[in-house]
Amino acid sequence: MNLQTIQSWDDVPLFDSEQAEADFWAENQVDARLMEISATASSEQSESVTITLRMDPRMLSRIKRLARFRFLNYQSMIKQWLSERMEKELKDR
Repeated sequence: MNLQTIQSWDDVPLFDSEQAEADFWAENQVDARLMEISATASSEQSESVTITLRMDPRMLSRIKRLARFRFLNYQSMIKQWLSERMEKELKDR
């Protein structure tokens, strides 16, 4: 079976259940470059500012589950998502 390669975190859906997530990852894999970018982005700590973000507890739980599956810190993963989206928005101007 050939796995589909995920090139962007945007290609990973939010899952309604652990079974749906397991089914997705049985058919997909993360591109090595995306994993490398995610890992180095979290280690490149320049000056940072602490913010407060209110979020639905169920959403946060799902985000943490995704991050654990990818062996990432959930806050780093959220920052990576925001960074990728910001770049996309700026590119689409």
